[in-house]
Amino acid sequence: MLTRLKVSGFKNLVDVDVRFGPFTCIAGPNAVGKSNLFDAIRFLSLLANDTLMNAALAVRSEGKRTGDIRGLFHRVGNTYRDTMTFEAEMIIPKEAIDDLGQKATAKITLVRYCLTIGYRTDGNLPTLGSLVLCKEELQHINLGVGPSVLRFPHSKEWRRSVLWGRRTSPFIATKEDGDRSFVRLSQDGVQGMPKTFLAANLPRTVLSTVNATESPTALVVRREMQAWQSLQLEPSALREPDSFTTSPGMLADGSHVPATLYYLARLPDQTDQRNGDQSPVYERVARRLSEFIDDVTAVGVDRDPKRELLTLHVTERDGTVYPARSLSDGTLRFLALAVLDIEPSAGGLMCMEEPENGIHPSRIPAIIDLLQDIVCDVEMPVGTDNPLRQVIINTHSPVVVNQVPDDSLLVAELREVVDDANVRFKAARFSWLPDTWRERANPETKPVARGQLLAYLNPVLRPEFGQANGESQEKRQVRRVVDRDDMRQLGFFSTPGTNLITE
Repeated sequence: MLTRLKVSGFKNLVDVDVRFGPFTCIAGPNAVGKSNLFDAIRFLSLLANDTLMNAALAVRSEGKRTGDIRGLFHRVGNTYRDTMTFEAEMIIPKEAIDDLGQKATAKITLVRYCLTIGYRTDGNLPTLGSLVLCKEELQHINLGVGPSVLRFPHSKEWRRSVLWGRRTSPFIATKEDGDRSFVRLSQDGVQGMPKTFLAANLPRTVLSTVNATESPTALVVRREMQAWQSLQLEPSALREPDSFTTSPGMLADGSHVPATLYYLARLPDQTDQRNGDQSPVYERVARRLSEFIDDVTAVGVDRDPKRELLTLHVTERDGTVYPARSLSDGTLRFLALAVLDIEPSAGGLMCMEEPENGIHPSRIPAIIDLLQDIVCDVEMPVGTDNPLRQVIINTHSPVVVNQVPDDSLLVAELREVVDDANVRFKAARFSWLPDTWRERANPETKPVARGQLLAYLNPVLRPEFGQANGESQEKRQVRRVVDRDDMRQLGFFSTPGTNLITE
């Protein structure tokens, strides 16, 4: 669970410091940095598993190897920064499994991971330059300061269930020796001397190489960061059936929902013997989907032994059965999230861009409620029925902003910044509402200006009907829906400072 992220020098993120709770909604217009924050999280996740270059290329060009890694660094005019820094505070699980199936038990579950990456020009390389590891550290955070670090509201029972262990020295540290930097990995799982690496020669982070035997805590951190994912639920993937041999577990694009739901429904404690194959899991998903579509009465997975395929289907009140390929994009996305909600093994951080896409405005509250139900309940101890899960979404939608809890909202905007060299530029800033836990955690920082919220309370701020300057008479005669008297009587207004929809 990512509780705090500091980023500087990555795209337009300069001196950004954001705290996260179980559920966070980031709202803001286009091109202010919402997606860049998601990219920073994804970059850290990729670095826990891959080389510096591969991770950078995956973020910059979405898998297309253009070699343009310079674009990851903050730029003012034609001048780029030479380094980017990351600092992530997180709660990690107590245990994880490494690549060889060995179990690792963390020495402590509240940690801070710091990383500095630089850009190096090398005429011998086919690309314009390469990345170099400048600093890497993995530190413990004393559990005694847990209440001051975890600033979002939570119960003592929950905190005691996730904070565990003790430590007195770093797991990974960087030491300077003249103009060279060395990264030292502590072997906290075995009795042995720390391993030391010359940072400039490392093609990947030290964290991405650890195993359960030598460095169990670092391995658990690695697994936590690898579990950070960007949910991009693709209708084409959601419509595909699964083979009998498909392993359960929904992927980031929504693949393997049928196999996952079928597996959950067939667990020994989830099969209702009185009704044969009927499972309360199917009933639970159907009830959830009925909040989104009124006519739904059943959800199930068809098992075709001839073709050895599992196909998701939905039954409406009139008895009509619709396979996944016939369902709308919005229905499929909601259905995938409903399955994710009941999958106990699905943990970690999930980022989702604009979950309202393809959703009718009247149905948006249902998907926001579902996303909040997916996250860990911080009033109850963590367990199989309350996995350590976290969701961060971003949005442009006024409907979403008006539906999320006020203390979960971050407002993204561009603000002018002056650096130490007296250079002015605009950078992303993330602000919060007054009288919320984030304001109490950051009393020295001003909350979001109330004027910034007007765009979400009344998103269409245009001149009155027929008054637009420079418009032709013919264009002024076109009446918008919001200009109708009957719409105004229902509570639709175009004047600033009033709600777009009043209940």
